Amino acid sequence: MLIRSMAQATNTMNQLQKQIDTIGHNLANLDTNGFKKTTSSFHELVKQQINNQPDERKEVGRLTDYGIRVGNGAKLQSKVVFEQGVIKKTNRELDIALTNPYQFLQVQVNGEIHYTRDGALYLSPANDGTNRLMLVTSDGYSIVDENENPIYLDDSFKEIIISPNGMLTAVSRNDNDPNQIVQLGIVKVNRPDMLAAQGNNLYRFTEENPDYVEMLNGDLRSEVSVQQGALEGSNVQLATEMTDLITAQRSYQMNARSISIGDQMLGLINNVRS
Repeated sequence: MLIRSMAQATNTMNQLQKQIDTIGHNLANLDTNGFKKTTSSFHELVKQQINNQPDERKEVGRLTDYGIRVGNGAKLQSKVVFEQGVIKKTNRELDIALTNPYQFLQVQVNGEIHYTRDGALYLSPANDGTNRLMLVTSDGYSIVDENENPIYLDDSFKEIIISPNGMLTAVSRNDNDPNQIVQLGIVKVNRPDMLAAQGNNLYRFTEENPDYVEMLNGDLRSEVSVQQGALEGSNVQLATEMTDLITAQRSYQMNARSISIGDQMLGLINNVRS
């Protein structure tokens, strides 16, 4: 039983280390725009039953089942929480905040569509021999339009206006020239639990299913909720993370102590036998 108890503590310590790593990742992104925290919870691993009493030695009047049910430690389960972060005004025309927690910007990465809540946008030279500018994220990934095509703008505009429904208008310097109008690629995610973090504040679905995401185009465009000149902050709560970190560290120390005590008891048993 001592060996089993030490194995249980070892399994739990491994999972507690993963929880501490998750908390550290949350704290490191406390000031990351649109970052969504990861929460952790523990579940007991399947128990094993040890039948230590033959039927002929049943105890009279016993109400509980016979045998000993021994656990195997705990397992960590993590999930991303897509709660709305605090909206911070920046007054920068290329900063946008998605005020619906289940709406995402579409981003093209190596020809594949990813999703992000980070609304800090930039204009980068297209590098195609023209005067066009490409709308990108802070990491240089291209933002796509409602047809999932990269967004390019001629540099002949004086300002950019982004309406609450995600329509980007590049106002021309010359009143006689037409404005450039683009619909930002914004989707509603129906199954955020199926999104997996890909790094750089990007997400992808763990498996493809058309029911998981809904394109907000056409009549659905009115559901888009965008605020220009603002950014969504992280939804990480410092006090909560620090409390969870202290609890995890105490649990880790307790399990480490149980291994140490088990090792001492095994030493005593060996000395008695010798």
